[in-house]
Amino acid sequence: MSKKYPIISVVGSSGAGTSTVKATFDQIFRREGVRAVSIEGDAFHRFNRADMKAELDRRYAAGDATFSHFSYEANALEDLERVFREYGETGKGRTRRYVHDANESAKYGVEPGHFTDWAPFEEDTDLLFYEGLHGCVSTEDINIAAHADLKIGVVPVINLEWIQKIHRDRAQRGYTTEAVTDVILRRMHAYVHCIVPQFSQTDINFQRVPVVDTSNPFITRWIPTPDESLIVIRFRNPRGIDFPYLTSMIHGSWMSRANSIVIPGNKQDLAMQLILTPLIERLVREGRRARA
Repeated sequence: MSKKYPIISVVGSSGAGTSTVKATFDQIFRREGVRAVSIEGDAFHRFNRADMKAELDRRYAAGDATFSHFSYEANALEDLERVFREYGETGKGRTRRYVHDANESAKYGVEPGHFTDWAPFEEDTDLLFYEGLHGCVSTEDINIAAHADLKIGVVPVINLEWIQKIHRDRAQRGYTTEAVTDVILRRMHAYVHCIVPQFSQTDINFQRVPVVDTSNPFITRWIPTPDESLIVIRFRNPRGIDFPYLTSMIHGSWMSRANSIVIPGNKQDLAMQLILTPLIERLVREGRRARA
């Protein structure tokens, strides 16, 4: 970790609402005058779309039915760790974008399923913001988590994760329920071994819990809404967290454990603003002071 150039790492799958979380961070950055450079986990996939399919087919033919985008081997984690380390030390680095669809293709001039060229970060930034699947990986060979100053987990309970994926892939990609189920099963091994352990490395977790029946996610017709959900917020170290202030400011919230608060699902943005703004402000203030 570096006092001069802090790093915020948000870990969560695409079904966890990380795009909404990024919008909340962007709002904080604008309001507080923070110059942030953002990178996406997809930029560090090891394969483009066609090569990934070929690798999936090769491994499946060899008897490996567990390989997926969640797997460590499917991602250039050594490059991601190098970017974290370089930014923390110098405030410099590079990134690229993975182009998902035709809209992004028109914007970046690259065919869907491919990457843009690597490009250097803009100069004179206050912090690095990462959002993706592997920003808190810690293994014998890779320790990305050690380079992040503030680590945030954003994850729904597992049945809600599946419901969101089933609905998204059927609506946007034309998959059948059976095809999405096959993807879920293939990803489960890496989800358990590569994704879940990261939520023990995070400083704060935001976990969405539906309060409607999701016992069979494969036949659920609607995704539970925020009004049909609760958010459990867990602090790894609750020291210094003003829980009475938070529960007074967030209507309908309560403490469930000494390090956890539960809030209505439609209050997540407010809770993140209240909790994260002072933490970000402190990181930026200390960074600017150290660079002066």
